[in-house]
Amino acid sequence: MIRILVPCFNEASVIEKTYAELTEIMQQDSRNNNYKYELLFVDDGSKDNTLSIIRQLAQQDYAVKYISFSRNFGKESAMYAGLKASVEAEALIILDGDLQHPPTLIPQMIKYFREGEDQIVAKRDRAGENLIRKRVSQLYYTIINKMVDVTLEDGVGDFRLLSQRAVKEIVNMGEYNRFSKGLFAWIGFEPKIIEYQNVNRVDGESKWSFSSLLNYGIDGLISFNNKPLRAIIYLGLFICGMSFLYILFNFIYTINYGVSTPGYFTTIFSVLFLGGIQLTSLGVIGEYIGRIYYEVKQRPLYIVRQTNLNEQEVE
Repeated sequence: MIRILVPCFNEASVIEKTYAELTEIMQQDSRNNNYKYELLFVDDGSKDNTLSIIRQLAQQDYAVKYISFSRNFGKESAMYAGLKASVEAEALIILDGDLQHPPTLIPQMIKYFREGEDQIVAKRDRAGENLIRKRVSQLYYTIINKMVDVTLEDGVGDFRLLSQRAVKEIVNMGEYNRFSKGLFAWIGFEPKIIEYQNVNRVDGESKWSFSSLLNYGIDGLISFNNKPLRAIIYLGLFICGMSFLYILFNFIYTINYGVSTPGYFTTIFSVLFLGGIQLTSLGVIGEYIGRIYYEVKQRPLYIVRQTNLNEQEVE
């Protein structure tokens, strides 16, 4: 059985279109290649009638399964819930509910899976995207790949097929602060890349604001390395070295020319510069301590309110 995982948050305006397109494609491909399929919608605490629509679809179609959270826990938690509920599936395909991930690529993914691939990844180009956002994204991936312990590709997101053993490895990493792009890369299983053109949303608005994207980027930077902490050590050593040279220079100057009154600019510059370094350092250290704080609490990543899956799958 192959399962399609669709995380949803306030997608009432498009979820029926997503279901219709997925069903048309999966019915035809499953008949042609003799396999069963299910559509698993994970409702991430939607405030609109997304859950009501999904429940109606489940009553009409036995292939529709759903999990609904008690509140909004975030897309990472929604994906983890779907992954955890799908460890017995032959393969799992993850795609967004807004049709920006074209379902037409699914048969090709399944074909490569049948040929023995464990990860088949869809990579989009950035045609038609805002130029500033495109450049910022390219800069981000350039920086992050120099710092993290895994390689992340620009244009590669959550749209992918994972084999059963790949799903199990992801689920075994039960960390609270999850960055799935990094986790997918960390488990290995050299991915098969399928490229496609950028697709705009069919309806509704993106749930990713600038602040959300910024926080997500920081999560990616911190989740897979300790290099920011190491960078602070290097920066501290550099400042100590420069301070020593400055003191040495002033000592020699005093011997040769006598004592002079320190300049106001030098004093203010030193205080502000060193103060800024200290605050930045504390902020980076605080991020790591905060993550430790959340990990040791061992709170669940999500709480299920409703589902039509059996109890064993959800647990």
